Amino acid sequence: MTLRRVQLELERVYGLERAPDVVDFVREGAHDSRETLVLRQTDGELEIALVLPPVADPRQLNAAHHGPTDAWLQLVEGVSHFVYVAERARTQLPATRLELELQAEVDKFVLLAFVGEPLEPEHSSALHGHLYERVRYLHAADTEDGVRYRMANDLAARFVARLARNEKAPAVLRTLRRFYRAGQTEKIQLALAA
Repeated sequence: MTLRRVQLELERVYGLERAPDVVDFVREGAHDSRETLVLRQTDGELEIALVLPPVADPRQLNAAHHGPTDAWLQLVEGVSHFVYVAERARTQLPATRLELELQAEVDKFVLLAFVGEPLEPEHSSALHGHLYERVRYLHAADTEDGVRYRMANDLAARFVARLARNEKAPAVLRTLRRFYRAGQTEKIQLALAA
């Protein structure tokens, strides 16, 4: 799945206005870098760059439903951050780092479980385990980043598990769209209600 395709799918699922093409904002990072969204706000203008590590083999960007590659997950996370910041800027609403991370964790599951062919329950469970249970963190648990990434992962895991387990397609879409437009406090409440 390409950068633009990920952006279009996220905009379609959440019913968003079309944002600028993410491809125009991509910069290549170092070989050992991780995806990073760089923001700078000056005089009422927001500058954005999405830095992605180079991918030697394009097959790394294919997303298997129950075993997506790290390259694909970084691509989706970067595009998710870009689309979320663009939408929040368009609607003149603030965004926190926790919101960005939480939304990206949800978006990974959404793209794999709800776009295209629906997953069978056993595959949905395997995907949930891959994305939220068998994870490795780059930041220690007692650091600010470490706390935020773990909280985002835990909240997303609860939220998408409820969606996959209890809701039918029209209700899933309504819930996803409400969650997307919610601020940090409401997102946490929605996830904890799961």
